[in-house]
Amino acid sequence: MADDICFFNKEVLIIKPPKKSPLVSRMVVLVFSMVCGVYICSICLKQVNTHTNSKLLDLNVVDRSSPNCSTDQSVIPFLHYPKPKTFGRAECARNAVRFFAILSMQRSGSGWFETLLNSHINVSSNGEIFSLMERRKNISSIVNVMDKVYNLDWFSSASKNECSAAVGFKWMLNQGLMQHHEEIVEYFNRRGVSAIFLFRRNLLRRMISVLANSYDRYARLLNGTHKSHVHSKEEAKTLSKYKPIINATSLITDLKQIEVEAARAIEYFNSTRHIVLFYEDLIKNRSKLVDVQDFLRLPQMDLTSRQVKIHQGPLLEHIKNWEDVNRTLSGTDYEIFLRSDY
Repeated sequence: MADDICFFNKEVLIIKPPKKSPLVSRMVVLVFSMVCGVYICSICLKQVNTHTNSKLLDLNVVDRSSPNCSTDQSVIPFLHYPKPKTFGRAECARNAVRFFAILSMQRSGSGWFETLLNSHINVSSNGEIFSLMERRKNISSIVNVMDKVYNLDWFSSASKNECSAAVGFKWMLNQGLMQHHEEIVEYFNRRGVSAIFLFRRNLLRRMISVLANSYDRYARLLNGTHKSHVHSKEEAKTLSKYKPIINATSLITDLKQIEVEAARAIEYFNSTRHIVLFYEDLIKNRSKLVDVQDFLRLPQMDLTSRQVKIHQGPLLEHIKNWEDVNRTLSGTDYEIFLRSDY
């Protein structure tokens, strides 16, 4: 003990600590090394596991993608992975779904166009769902219906259920769409809904179709049954026998109003992802259907429809007061409607 005490001077006393055992020091170093080794191994394993599972994670997350992912970054907001409450998507749960809405006017070919889309094995277009007032009585009702459709919980004859690659419906401009356009545009942009506008170039032919269809609701020319669309030439011929009388006095004003309404709809939804189609273009050039499938990012297929066009041939065969209509439109910007056919 005396060796551990040193006197440097009379006033300072230093006491040396007892020497540590070499065995204790070695044990401390050994334990520290083992802890560091375990920690380093765990980090390496975690990195390997993350690298292995990165592709699976990317398939399940809509708003995030791997930097090495081949998916076009511009379409990420339009890829969705719905989780229906009414059924399971099974092996298709990792298949992305795109949302769309066909925005149109009555008797503009939207029914025929929708049957074309539904002939695609991966498309579910659920019809004119807002034709019922109850579903569009206010914006809350509209949003609830759209949520149900885009969650794949809306069932119709067109539902493909598990493996739908694109899901949507038909929406007429006069069914709450224009009235609540601000909220609907916000919804489309937030949910990544693509808008497909479908109009007719020849508004006079549309007018004939509207009047004839309205008449048949009460006349029921097909064996007491009203049909807006037909699947045989015989049925089409029967319905086309009715020739409506068109109000020649207000005709030009009416045509202008329809043009303005269509233009306003496109203006309202200009900030959305959209495409504008015309019925006549689809009839004359079926390659336009390739553009539609590209727009929805679908695998290309030959699209077909059983529907038969009702009013075919020259317009003078379908308007009772043809001379009045011809005289009214001749020399105007709408004169082309009198001659064009397809």
